[in-house]
Amino acid sequence: MRIVSWNINSVRLRIDTLKKVADALQPDFMCLQETKAQDSDFPTDAITEAGFTRQLVRGMKGYNGVAILSNAAMSDGGSRDWCAREDCRHVAADIGDKTFLHNFYVPAGGDEPDPKINEKFAHKMDFLSEATDWSAKLPKKGRHIMVGDLNIAPHENDVWSHKQLLKVVSHTPVEIDALEAWRAAHGWVDAIRAIVPEDEKLYSWWSYRNRSWPGSDKGRRLDHIWVSPALAPKVTDAGVYRDARGWEKPSDHAPIWADIDI
Repeated sequence: MRIVSWNINSVRLRIDTLKKVADALQPDFMCLQETKAQDSDFPTDAITEAGFTRQLVRGMKGYNGVAILSNAAMSDGGSRDWCAREDCRHVAADIGDKTFLHNFYVPAGGDEPDPKINEKFAHKMDFLSEATDWSAKLPKKGRHIMVGDLNIAPHENDVWSHKQLLKVVSHTPVEIDALEAWRAAHGWVDAIRAIVPEDEKLYSWWSYRNRSWPGSDKGRRLDHIWVSPALAPKVTDAGVYRDARGWEKPSDHAPIWADIDI
């Protein structure tokens, strides 16, 4: 089974790119973040034509939004509101064999990594705390897959410069510690780093300001696929599909993917 996760940065603007990604990666499940479309405006017909006949959508007008698309059987696994906000940052699917797929879009956190003066950063930290509590309650022997734009690059080689980005939101120690607490709460395994060693540079996001992409290749790995301990031995391959970042009218994120033998 192949799972693809991608911050598409507007599903309606990039429907043709979505089709190219689907053709290239042939996913069984494609999880989208930042769809930026309320449910009534979601391009259901175009996505069905792309081969995804089953769609779970949680969207709002102009911001956020998540979706799980599939050409395989799945049923609605529900969604949660985090931090008492109905801002469409999570959707889940029951994909069979007592396995659940969760799709997250974590708040970016603004520019200043201080919750006392930056409400956006405070929201991000509160979200991470709630997600940690949620993970701690999952059955230890459960079969869960969690994907999404988590907006944190945790390792030194997940950013182009560890030293220069230590005070930049997405790579600050307080965010990294919070992400690690989330991961440890269920014993989540980082599927991509299980395949690609941590001593290898790996990114999934490059700023639009870098107009000559890849240019100096100043990227960050903000997008992740985690699996429950019970599924960790079943991850057979994983990576980042960098090519899509260089296509015409790209998202600033590249799709990530993992093959899991469930």
